[in-house]
Amino acid sequence: MTGAEEFAVEQLRFDEKGLLPVIVQDAGSKTVLTLAYMNEESLQKSLETKETWFWSRSRQQLWHKGETSGHTQRIVSMRYDCDGDALVVMVEPNGPACHTGAYSCFSQEVLTDTDDEPVQADRFAILSELEELIAAREAERPEGSYTTYLFERGVDKILKKVGEEAAEVIIAAKNRSREELRYEASDLIFHLMVLLREQKLPLDEVLTELQKRR
Repeated sequence: MTGAEEFAVEQLRFDEKGLLPVIVQDAGSKTVLTLAYMNEESLQKSLETKETWFWSRSRQQLWHKGETSGHTQRIVSMRYDCDGDALVVMVEPNGPACHTGAYSCFSQEVLTDTDDEPVQADRFAILSELEELIAAREAERPEGSYTTYLFERGVDKILKKVGEEAAEVIIAAKNRSREELRYEASDLIFHLMVLLREQKLPLDEVLTELQKRR
């Protein structure tokens, strides 16, 4: 946590039950994984272990996320809001966040913008959607999914596919086939994003590197 050396628990405002709401986000895909609660003890344990600990309101006890399932969450950063009464914790999840086995606890849609006309300012939104989907596949490993297959086969298989798709992009370009190049470039981007997820490198860091070179 940036500036952690100046941080003191006294800067936070716990509620009358001694709790703080905690929003947990995937540091890579930026997906909101869950909303949980911390008391002072679970916060201290989270800071000490660099993994998430919470207070269970239903069981009235401390719990270490992933202690039984193995789906731990390594803390990348932690921030509190302007009122000091809520936290945002960015994590690298080791599996699903939800007890149902879903990647995120927030999987039920209430409202979705169904406008068919793409917004020009959001022309790269599909990359964010794809990054989130790949993260979900890594966590949930649904049977029959090609992305699941890639993660289960491991980095060597993923690297092999990246190499194959890069070669096919070259061939498509040499053939001067716009349709073929569009198809193969899409395949390459997908497999590259799977590789980034396997390596725990957020797409944001790649985009930041590109900005530095501008």
